[in-house]
Amino acid sequence: MESDGGLASLGVEGASAAAHALSLPAEAYGNDPRLEVMWAIKASNHAEVYFNLISSVDPKFLKLTKMDDQIYEAFRERFEDYDIKLLKEEDLKSDKAKETWRTFCNQFQGVVEDFNYGTLLRLDCEKDYSEENSIFATRIQFLAIEIARNREGYNSGVFRSKQGAPS
Repeated sequence: MESDGGLASLGVEGASAAAHALSLPAEAYGNDPRLEVMWAIKASNHAEVYFNLISSVDPKFLKLTKMDDQIYEAFRERFEDYDIKLLKEEDLKSDKAKETWRTFCNQFQGVVEDFNYGTLLRLDCEKDYSEENSIFATRIQFLAIEIARNREGYNSGVFRSKQGAPS
């Protein structure tokens, strides 16, 4: 994932204004397209940082939050047979999936900071972020799936491939 722009391209004043704007309540904006662009930039930057992290540190040793154990246990209790290696859009976006995920996500409201912020999630954990391999998800969905991918060894292939080791 290339970093040609992002918040850095806004300059100090622009980045500061963007940070302030993102801290205001949603009601202050309605459907402001500039806000959508800022959220997209933030999500893209987060994705780039995360992919660089799992590319340079063995993911099985990563701790994404202080609550990793609780998030993982709740995820695997609720989604026991969920295929985290290769996600399908309907696994996250169908009406039934949305209801199941809503129940799961809401248990972390007030517990995990920014639990419902938008972020990008890779569909195929063996590939980098791309338009075809990314889906918009909440932060707690991202954390639950990526913590599980790290613990269960699915992200280790990314690390090994970036280190030149055989998968």
